[in-house]
Amino acid sequence: MRPTQKDWNPGAYARFRGLRLRPALDLLAQVGDLPPGDVIDLGCGDGAAAGALTARFADRRIVGVDNSPAMLEQALGYDAKHQADIASWVPGSPPALIFSNAALHWLPDHDHLMPRLAGFLAPGGVLAVQMPRQFLAPSHRFLRDIAAAMFTDRFDFAHYQPPVFPAVQYHQMLAPLGRVTGWETDYVQALGPVSEGHPVRAFTGATAMRPFLDKLTEAEAAQFTAAYDTALGAAYPLDAQGGALFPFRRCLFVLEMP
Repeated sequence: MRPTQKDWNPGAYARFRGLRLRPALDLLAQVGDLPPGDVIDLGCGDGAAAGALTARFADRRIVGVDNSPAMLEQALGYDAKHQADIASWVPGSPPALIFSNAALHWLPDHDHLMPRLAGFLAPGGVLAVQMPRQFLAPSHRFLRDIAAAMFTDRFDFAHYQPPVFPAVQYHQMLAPLGRVTGWETDYVQALGPVSEGHPVRAFTGATAMRPFLDKLTEAEAAQFTAAYDTALGAAYPLDAQGGALFPFRRCLFVLEMP
């Protein structure tokens, strides 16, 4: 997880644990044999992938790395846990696998970040990454549009560029280093009704909304949230039970080093 002004809320994040875990399992299914070395869960959060990693690599040392004390406290199933900024993290020894599920999109400069991480791997090691690529969809675009319209003194997205590239760009970037498999998937998420606001807002509130709310007062946050709920209702209509279908695009790739 990437730091903001306030620490993460593990309870809010875990509410959709199953939906957030499925892409991690899809990514893990594409990881083959590994050389000797540790398995690193980079940006491990509350340890959602720890069980799957341990089951798959029972003979390996599984290490969780995250910058959030609150998330690490909840993260169980690791042989070791390290609090570190994943932007500057350096392993103590070459890992067999660097596995990162929904974390690296918080970091900039992927042209340098991904080759840098690959350079830490042991010979024959694997870099496996999953990131949301939802930034131009209504769920995320509305956050920028509403914030820029309501609070012009704090938000300007005139030159906004999504932080995650198309999968083909990661393939082109990393192919000189080894064997790359890259793909994108739209997960159609069926969200149930919530007690307050729109179901999509309940999903994004623990993640995508956080950098916006951190810059607002309590009163401003209430105005912003109300406008966001209204916009979401138009893009993601509620069903008869008060739930909504929420398509969510994710970018995944696996690099196998020679």
